[in-house]
Amino acid sequence: MDSKRKAVVAATFVFCASAAQAQQKAEPIFSLSGFGTVGIVGTDQDGAQYLIPGQVRGGDKSWSGEVDSKLGVQLGAKFSGMFSATVQVLSKQDGEGSFTPGVEWAFAKLQATPGLALRLGRMGAPLFAVSDVRDVGYANTWLRPPIDVYGQVPISHFDGGDLTWQTSLAGRTLTLQALAGQSSSKVGRTKVEIDSMLGINATLELIDGLTLRLGHVTGKLSVGSASLNQLVGLLRQTPFASVGEQLDAHDKRASFSGVGLNYDQGDWIAIAEYTKRKTQSFIPDTTGWYVTLGYRVAQFTPYVTLSQQKTGSSNVDNTIPPALVVGGLPLAAVVNGATAAQSTPQKTAALGVRWDAWRNVAVKAQWDSIKTTGAGQFQVTDPGFDDKRVNVYSLAVDFVF
Repeated sequence: MDSKRKAVVAATFVFCASAAQAQQKAEPIFSLSGFGTVGIVGTDQDGAQYLIPGQVRGGDKSWSGEVDSKLGVQLGAKFSGMFSATVQVLSKQDGEGSFTPGVEWAFAKLQATPGLALRLGRMGAPLFAVSDVRDVGYANTWLRPPIDVYGQVPISHFDGGDLTWQTSLAGRTLTLQALAGQSSSKVGRTKVEIDSMLGINATLELIDGLTLRLGHVTGKLSVGSASLNQLVGLLRQTPFASVGEQLDAHDKRASFSGVGLNYDQGDWIAIAEYTKRKTQSFIPDTTGWYVTLGYRVAQFTPYVTLSQQKTGSSNVDNTIPPALVVGGLPLAAVVNGATAAQSTPQKTAALGVRWDAWRNVAVKAQWDSIKTTGAGQFQVTDPGFDDKRVNVYSLAVDFVF
């Protein structure tokens, strides 16, 4: 953990200690809970591994238990009616390929009024409809959130603060959230940072069981890739320095916007999201969407999901002549390769079933049929893997305690 993150966590607990002294009870009230998933995933093809974007290992014909498996423990403390704190430690495959437990949440909360709350510390990055519980498999119908949408921004938390205001509008609940902070994660062993992060989210209950969510987050993106920095430095020594500036991913503006609908009433479940990522670097603009429909039958919930991710602009206008070679490198081809590696469009049709087998335990099975453009979002191990249709098979047991 770097010094900035240590300062955030330290500030969280100093705030909590002050709150504990301010309230009247002699002892704070603690609660302990947890969640986890034991899952396996495999495909019908070799040459590319199925994984969650940001991971470094996945499954192909050799099945993997590293993609979905995780374990989280959460400690809560309620010091008074106004002051509380939460710490969550999570073990899952991270961007280094490690399962070393890390602090996923660590925040203090001030409930200033029944409808107004302030949190400071580390919190889940509220980019998607299920951001707060994206790692809690038991809380979701799917075996995993659709990666055609959720893979666009493979970060899960941020350090900073948020302010949430909840009120009633025409008899319906309206929740507004404003946030500020920064995020740093390893994505495929590459450090990715978002500074000057600002965002706003709005959730409105439309009718019983139906909610609408709108969100927008913006910040300054930096990607710590040594090979990319070397290429940018080389281009800056040529007449095509402008191409290098477009490739450069240091302190570049990026944004992510989304709209979602969630319906859960009686036996029917319907979820949909549409999202858009935009950057001013070599990471391309993308759009993603999914629609999920499920129906509860006793302890079983079969569901179907359709989803897609599209690549828009690469944000790089490669004007380098194809014949130009500098330092033994065909620069135009190298630039094209760098941008193509970030393009991950694909389409997915998925069928699954959730079985609420025991109290606090759900067993899930899911089949995904994925049509890639290029490599899609697979981790390619065979350069010949291109434009394939891949069947992905997953089994998981989710639990909470």
